[in-house]
Amino acid sequence: MPASRVLDELLPRRSGPLPRVAVIGAGLSGLVLARVLTGAGFGVRVLDKGRGPGGRLSTRRSAEGGAFDHGAQYFTARDPLFQALVEAWVAEGVAAEWRGRIGTLTRGTVTPAKEAVRYVGVPGMSAVAKALADGLDVRTGVRVERVAREGQAWRLTSETGEDLGLAEVVVAAVPAPQAVPLLAGAPALAARAGTARMAPCWAVMARFDAPVAVELDGAFVEDSPLSWVARDASKPGRAAGERWVLHASPEFSAAHLEEAPEAMAPRLVEAFGEALGRDVRAVEAVAHRWRFAMPSPPLDASALYDAALGLGACGDWCAGPRLEGAFLSGVALARRIAER
Repeated sequence: MPASRVLDELLPRRSGPLPRVAVIGAGLSGLVLARVLTGAGFGVRVLDKGRGPGGRLSTRRSAEGGAFDHGAQYFTARDPLFQALVEAWVAEGVAAEWRGRIGTLTRGTVTPAKEAVRYVGVPGMSAVAKALADGLDVRTGVRVERVAREGQAWRLTSETGEDLGLAEVVVAAVPAPQAVPLLAGAPALAARAGTARMAPCWAVMARFDAPVAVELDGAFVEDSPLSWVARDASKPGRAAGERWVLHASPEFSAAHLEEAPEAMAPRLVEAFGEALGRDVRAVEAVAHRWRFAMPSPPLDASALYDAALGLGACGDWCAGPRLEGAFLSGVALARRIAER
């Protein structure tokens, strides 16, 4: 089955007047929800502050060539519906299995990890988001600041004061701290979202002029400021070159949250060398701060929704920290909206 049909045909198509739906956030969860509801006949509009869809499903091009998956690194599939979608993506060339050597790295000591099937977007993680967004009404480069009740609908306003129109249903598909003010019209939901905690992550995109001598393509790092490192070119569909993504641990990232990116890049390249047990020197290193990188821990809820008010929220902070959790949260909320 084509990937588009996996979600477009998940719910029976409705007839008659249906509520307009505005989705704030074009990450995986918001795009999945929009895809499912659009397939069911709802009029859905997605608004996102970024330059393109994807959120943490992000790929950044290097100034010197090549690209980095500096957000989400890979995904696994356990739920049957998500597995069906992933298999369709693989068949269409949107995703592929990453057969890199994965393990644990502790100050020069390498320990292989358990066997697991890991997938990545092709040619970058952002390919998955682009495939989900294809055919949807998605507007990027706009930050929604206010959601105010107007009759039986909600009026959305941007941070610049632009009127973004009315919708009977509004979904905050953004990190929990950003969802709280958007859910102000439903105090109980806002309070619930306010209990969710999200850990930050400093990510460094490092390029080397020679292969890094380690028998791993991805590693969970112990006893280090780093928590994960990955050789980007080891993933299918990537350009050649020695490019590594270095993710700092939640603890280190929180302790250095407000430091300058220019200071973080060399510090984490140095930590990479310490983890390897040898000195390494990057010819290019750029740091990016993910202020809300992962739930710590997620809520015990698939999604949040007040059917009487038409306000809801979804994301990995509801259903689980993996991409599959974000997917399941978007599907769950789409079903609840359609059942209204």
